[in-house]
Amino acid sequence: MSTVLDQRKMIEALRYKTSKMVSKDRYDYEMYVKRDKDDEDLDSISLRRLREIFEKYAETKYK
Repeated sequence: MSTVLDQRKMIEALRYKTSKMVSKDRYDYEMYVKRDKDDEDLDSISLRRLREIFEKYAETKYK
């Protein structure tokens, strides 16, 4: 699976978890949403950070 699809799926899965996020995680997530709307691919560092946020807040749903 390509990273663009992974990126979009993680962003979509986190959509309803923003109220539970701490401020830094929410800020980073909102930045990734904006970049996704602009059809930008995330670099490796940003993608790693998005995965960290995903694992922290949304991954329990998918286990």
